Amino acid sequence: MKKYLLSIIMLAVFETIAITLWIMLDNQFYLFNFSYIGISIALGMFLFIKKYKHARRVTQLLCGLYMLIYLGLICNENMQIEGFWYYLFTGVFEAATIHYAVAKIFGPLIFGRGWCGYACWTAMILDFLPYKEPVRPRKKIGWIRYITFTVSLIFVAALFLANVGNIERIMFWAFIVGNVLYYIVGIGLAFLFKDNRAFCKYIYVQSLYS
Repeated sequence: MKKYLLSIIMLAVFETIAITLWIMLDNQFYLFNFSYIGISIALGMFLFIKKYKHARRVTQLLCGLYMLIYLGLICNENMQIEGFWYYLFTGVFEAATIHYAVAKIFGPLIFGRGWCGYACWTAMILDFLPYKEPVRPRKKIGWIRYITFTVSLIFVAALFLANVGNIERIMFWAFIVGNVLYYIVGIGLAFLFKDNRAFCKYIYVQSLYS
């Protein structure tokens, strides 16, 4: 039983968050959202303990597809960095702000790079590529990720300053186009640098501490 304790603790943490946000914000979405993610992560940890070789991939697909397809495409939530800026400017606590808080701000302090390895829908695809272990030294071009960070801020700020109508629709299409570009660039960089995570290292902000 002791060897499954970490998996149980992880589930308990997410269930605590789920119930707390559900009660505080009176919205059942948070109960479902964090319960689902907690169960997915706990399942992956359980399978890892059982020495199932695809344990991480199970959690990665469960979480990644949930956020990409359900939250992004079905619920029309922009889960990328521009979505974070959009909801931040509107003062709305939605999926993108939650995702950014967990994946980029507070999550890395607790889980390190665990969130990126288990719940990122970009890495979910890139990890199917053959370069799981980098064969070349890391390039000193990580500064590019801050350009991505800044451009996304300028893009959303410009929409608000110009008082553009139907911004929600624009943000939905920005999510689709952005993900297509991320996958194209990510796959291209993986083959160029012989490293599945080249996109994460050089283009996209994995966390505020990377």
